[in-house]
Amino acid sequence: MLSILSYFGLAFSALLPVVNPLGSALIFLGLVGLEPVDVYRSLARKIALSTALFLIIVEFVGSAALAFLNISLPVVQLAGGLVLAAMGWRLLDEKDGDTSGPALPASASTGSLDAKIFYPFTFPVTAGPGCIVVMLTLSAHASRGDLSTRLMADAGIVAAVVVLCFTVFLSYTYAPALARKIAPQTVRGILRVIAFVLLCIGVQIATNGITALASAAQHVTTGAHGRQGAPADLGARGALSASAPG
Repeated sequence: MLSILSYFGLAFSALLPVVNPLGSALIFLGLVGLEPVDVYRSLARKIALSTALFLIIVEFVGSAALAFLNISLPVVQLAGGLVLAAMGWRLLDEKDGDTSGPALPASASTGSLDAKIFYPFTFPVTAGPGCIVVMLTLSAHASRGDLSTRLMADAGIVAAVVVLCFTVFLSYTYAPALARKIAPQTVRGILRVIAFVLLCIGVQIATNGITALASAAQHVTTGAHGRQGAPADLGARGALSASAPG
């Protein structure tokens, strides 16, 4: 039981700042736009469920899938960071629309919004590449120990994911209510700031990937030079020993 609580706290504290339900809700609000409250509630429920399934799948099979495809974590960071940066730039560069008109009928856009449940609402808005890296790290950390320890660790991680996705559901459901309590100009300003932060997060994640790839390449180059220099050193030492007086 102590192991479950330990991994629950570890996973929840690691995922919460990466997912950032309140900040993601504002981005979600900017992407969805003017829609009825029922549409927001339906989307929030589907996105929360999709996010939970996505993170749990990554936790159980992510490392094996990346190994099978021969994809490293730095590559995931680089590609995912670029996707996040592109979304942040698109939101930052978006022209202000007319927010004074009535909400669109649900039948006019529900279908197109449902098509976006996984991309981009689940990935990368809610659970981006940072979440993938965190889940893969937690999975590697939980794999140590015997079977019972692994099962308790997995239970704690899954419980943390479920609780976190419930906070996502609440944040996304009440995103329009939050926006109604704030002036439209303030909402647009907050969305611009969040978009800029999203752009910065994407660039930072991509930079981390580039740094890790450069470090790995440097280690490979250093190792190759060391292997090439070893025979020469051995040959030099052999020549010196052969020429030395007996």
